[in-house]
Amino acid sequence: MNKEYFDKYNKNTHIIGRTVSLITLVLLVGAPFVIGNVIGASPNLVAVVKGFASVGLIWTVSSVVEFLVYTPMLGAGGGYLAFITGNLINMKIPCAMNAKDMAGTKSGTTENEIISTLSIASSSLTTIVILALGVLLLVPLQPILQSPALQPAFSNVVPALFGAMAYQYFRKDIKLAMVPLILMSVLFILVPALISQTSIMIIPSGAITIGLAYLIFKKKGKEE
Repeated sequence: MNKEYFDKYNKNTHIIGRTVSLITLVLLVGAPFVIGNVIGASPNLVAVVKGFASVGLIWTVSSVVEFLVYTPMLGAGGGYLAFITGNLINMKIPCAMNAKDMAGTKSGTTENEIISTLSIASSSLTTIVILALGVLLLVPLQPILQSPALQPAFSNVVPALFGAMAYQYFRKDIKLAMVPLILMSVLFILVPALISQTSIMIIPSGAITIGLAYLIFKKKGKEE
């Protein structure tokens, strides 16, 4: 791909992405105040500050971690699309990773950035269509969706999705994958409160994996 053309594309992507991100932020933060003003029940700012203080620090750290981890994987276009439309862990990241594997691209390359952007855009459009159909069919399908037989399936959608995706990477080096997997599983069992902090726990589990990979690399180098 022509470097000059791609640089121009990236520059325009950042301009559009930052503009839309700012608009989205204003709409998200401003919506409660606009609705409250219309119905005459504005939010209690003191309560808002207290509520944010209780969870804001945790989610702020989590947001920074997700940005640092996911942006190199998705590139500029895919990153803006994913963070603006949301649902990264459940939808956007698995979609981008699957598209990357199918196309055979590598993170950090121009090809991977294009593939990532196209896959996340497709995922976003598909999500919008499915949500629209879901809203239209919610009432007719409500008895089926609330069936006790289907409840276990809804409770295990995310684990099943990530289990299938993770195995593609685990099978490349089962021994390396098992150590952080077992450690994190035991830690979550012993401290259930950490389950809600999975984004933050990516840092220690990733550090453990990188450290083990480095030691294995050094060991193989000495043997050779």
